[in-house]
Amino acid sequence: MNGTPRHVAIIGAGSIGVAFSVVFSRAGWSVVVQEPDATRREAAPLELADCLRGLAEFGLLAEDASTVLKRVSFTAELEKAVGNADLVQECAPERVELKRELFERLETCAPRDALLASSSSALPVSAYSDRLATRGRCLVAHPGNPPYLIPVIELVPASFTDASVMERAVALYTQVGLKPVRVEREVEGFVFNRLQGAVLREAYCLVRDGVASVEDVDTVVREGLGLRWSFLGPFETVDLNTRGGIASHALKMGPAYARMGAERGQSDEWTPELVSRVEAQRRAILPLDQWANRVRWRDRMLMRLRSMRSGDGGGVEPWPPESAS
Repeated sequence: MNGTPRHVAIIGAGSIGVAFSVVFSRAGWSVVVQEPDATRREAAPLELADCLRGLAEFGLLAEDASTVLKRVSFTAELEKAVGNADLVQECAPERVELKRELFERLETCAPRDALLASSSSALPVSAYSDRLATRGRCLVAHPGNPPYLIPVIELVPASFTDASVMERAVALYTQVGLKPVRVEREVEGFVFNRLQGAVLREAYCLVRDGVASVEDVDTVVREGLGLRWSFLGPFETVDLNTRGGIASHALKMGPAYARMGAERGQSDEWTPELVSRVEAQRRAILPLDQWANRVRWRDRMLMRLRSMRSGDGGGVEPWPPESAS
């Protein structure tokens, strides 16, 4: 790794903790994973090694898996883990009191300039770090799962998080290959899980109401929405679906979506002001005179995906695995 070696302490050796150890060790960082449970401390290195072998198989490691693995160590002691950390990535269970206790301990034993980041999926950092004298260095850094394959990471400050901390966090997570998203203010579930939750709520309703089966809902996403969403977001998807862009889509489809929402007791209107704000942001990214070219690009990306999924060795692997008994 170029420049000064970086050190990260990962608190918790569950699935997210192990996954983060892959992210940082693959980027050249020195990693110490702290886990109080002896059974997890024994299992986690084996899980890490297996994951690195899989990444190597698909050409997703720049070094031998054994070289990357040597950068990671495990300990039961919190103080030992965080002693020289530039970043502490807390991956404890989603319980406020547990996280509060951890952050109070981290404040006393982590270096004063170390960032304290929580992997919380929904709980804002203000719920468990508001009493700290150094709370300005605390934030949520919520990853996709697993982060070594899904690079988005939501950076969510509390009202007391220092602006310089956010800048450092963006730089650090970018350096290890992640794609930071700045969430402007604390809201339960942040962006990732609020979007996922909206889809899941409707999916459950469709099954409940006898509209579609579980497998049919999954098929619509897997073979439809998910193909586009693998390289487009929801705003760009509908922007490219309608000639004239997202403003035209809102005009044509907005009433139907409003009726669908009303069925579920929702009244989140797409007001003209909101549509104008969304349109302005989309047009700043993609002027309308480039719309047709971007549509062609979308179609070619879908062609590549379809080719990959239908080609030998590049598509969806069989399940159960062929090696299974």
